[in-house]
Amino acid sequence: MPHNASRHLAEGPRVGIRHFAYEDGAEFTARARESKDLHHPWLFPPDSVQAYEAYAGRLIGDPTKAGFLICEKDAGRPDGGSIAGFVNINNIVHGGFLSGALGYGAFAHAAGRGLMREGLDLVVRYAFGPMRLHRLEINVQPGNAASIALARACGFHLEGFSPRMLHIDGAWRDHQRWAITAESVTSG
Repeated sequence: MPHNASRHLAEGPRVGIRHFAYEDGAEFTARARESKDLHHPWLFPPDSVQAYEAYAGRLIGDPTKAGFLICEKDAGRPDGGSIAGFVNINNIVHGGFLSGALGYGAFAHAAGRGLMREGLDLVVRYAFGPMRLHRLEINVQPGNAASIALARACGFHLEGFSPRMLHIDGAWRDHQRWAITAESVTSG
């Protein structure tokens, strides 16, 4: 790759997004271990290289999923910058639905700095642009104020409530459903 070429699929002023790669395992898992207190009880990203390789393999090898790393831009790093967080699009359906479900997490060193908002905006635009999706949904536990604030800040709208929707941390958890469509991004 030429010295000034970016690995990013899209860039904002402070972050770029790129797909997961196996060589990100050491940094990703170190960030996950540093962020356990921030993530619990909402999120459990892989915290060992072996677990990361299985996780990344599911994202890389499955057409119904797409994983994006949110990287703080750093021209001195050949990979484009340190990993601030991640956004995954799961359950991608094509045809008449053109939809996917988002999951995301910030790492502790990046939390509260606006990097995830910038990164999630980039992923949404990428999903509605090159990926040609029409609708994205985020399912959030009602007590996860930071995740709800991020969804709202990125233009997602509350659509409903689903009791006992997802099995997380040993129990079926209630979730709010937040969504956005391509039209609301292009017209907003």
